Amino acid sequence: MDLRSIKYFVRIAELGSITRAAGHLGIAQPALSRHVRGIEDELGTQLLIRLPRGVRLTGAGRQFLDHCRRITRELDRARDELRSGSEVPSGRVIVGLSPTLGPLLLPGLMERVRRQCPQITLKIVEWFSTQLYDALLTGRVDIAVLTNAPPSRALKFTPLISEPIVVLAPPQPRGTRRLFTLPELSKTPIITSEPFRHIVEEQITRYGWRLNVEAEVDAIEAIRRLLLRGIAASVMPISTFHEDIRAGRIAAYQIADANVHRILVLAQQAERRLPAAVEEVSQIVVSEMNALFDDGVFSVPAATPMPPAPTAREAKRPAAAIRKA
Repeated sequence: MDLRSIKYFVRIAELGSITRAAGHLGIAQPALSRHVRGIEDELGTQLLIRLPRGVRLTGAGRQFLDHCRRITRELDRARDELRSGSEVPSGRVIVGLSPTLGPLLLPGLMERVRRQCPQITLKIVEWFSTQLYDALLTGRVDIAVLTNAPPSRALKFTPLISEPIVVLAPPQPRGTRRLFTLPELSKTPIITSEPFRHIVEEQITRYGWRLNVEAEVDAIEAIRRLLLRGIAASVMPISTFHEDIRAGRIAAYQIADANVHRILVLAQQAERRLPAAVEEVSQIVVSEMNALFDDGVFSVPAATPMPPAPTAREAKRPAAAIRKA
């Protein structure tokens, strides 16, 4: 087994065909098949199932593919670091963002990277925090912004924001409602995503209450459209539909009897030294989170009918910057 065989295997898995991979790599199909058989013989297990049209990975093949991708990514990063030196950060950085945070953070992040370090190429992946957490552990992303991340010795966390989670509903006549108590919330049909259902229920069950979930919808834009059409109420972080709340299209109401919130952190692998490009993008992420905080994205807009409640904890300012290693 050598690096060339590993790269060949990754290309076969990506294209789903030895024939197509051979054409793409510019080598003969029998030679490519011999590389695969050599790997299978060395590992002592079958990696590919040959089909009439193409190939399919076995369970062992999928596991091996994850390892192969990590190996090739680390080689690419090492090559980028050696080529760029310490003066001008360059190379590809994979950033993981959640569906609620991506639309807020990505525009400023892209503009800053383009202006400050044009030699860096970004790849943005959008998953929920549990998926991003696993992707960090397996090296599929370089950095990610996580929500309520569980502790891990394998990951390093930089605190960013503590943000209130509120009840979102169609606007009502001013003054008719100011907040939701937990008993009221437990009786209100709620549409929310599965991750935020768990976050909210984890915090309100300690008071003896649960959400009345009418439906779980993991498509954030679909939840927004349901709110705009007056079909449903939801519980989400205040920033998720901040522009609609500020414009009065959606109303936000605080949960009166509990400080329900999410904690955002910037996460990276703890034991590996960050390449210069990843370090640069990390600092830009923190800076953009500061800018969003200063713009009031993580706090209740003044135009909303919800006043500050005495039990609410103010959002914390993100760290000023991440120190370079």
